[in-house]
Amino acid sequence: MQDALLSFCKWLENTPWALFIGRSLWAYPVVQAIHFSGLSLWVGTIVVIDFRFLGLGGRRQPAGRLAEQLVPWTWTGLGIALLGGILLFAASASAYFRNPAFRIKFLVLVVGITYHIIIQRNLSKWGQSLATPPVAKLATVTELALWICVITAAVEIPNH
Repeated sequence: MQDALLSFCKWLENTPWALFIGRSLWAYPVVQAIHFSGLSLWVGTIVVIDFRFLGLGGRRQPAGRLAEQLVPWTWTGLGIALLGGILLFAASASAYFRNPAFRIKFLVLVVGITYHIIIQRNLSKWGQSLATPPVAKLATVTELALWICVITAAVEIPNH
């Protein structure tokens, strides 16, 4: 299985668009800026919602209403981040595939996205009143911890 994935990575990094991104003086930084912008939108909106559920802001509005307003921005941010991330990965797929920090980031990212979907399904019932149920507080603290892990692993990628 690992050999097949590595072969896929080698094929991917030799596609014309991946070669362009990897060899261009300006393309890689532009794609990186797109990726970071999407991440900022994705994680930023999640942090705002989670902080509201923890009682750390926006107390005049029920958390469920705030979440409803930010959900389109949250998923737009993820889409932008994934597009940029796939393009960055493609430019050096074999190196990323072998990188333990990237593997950890990818695994925690998948867990984080899945966990966020589960939380999002419960936001409406948790966030109807100004008081937040304890289960919602625990869930949002856990989600924040997952995103801190993703960011920490991402910062470690260049060091491996």
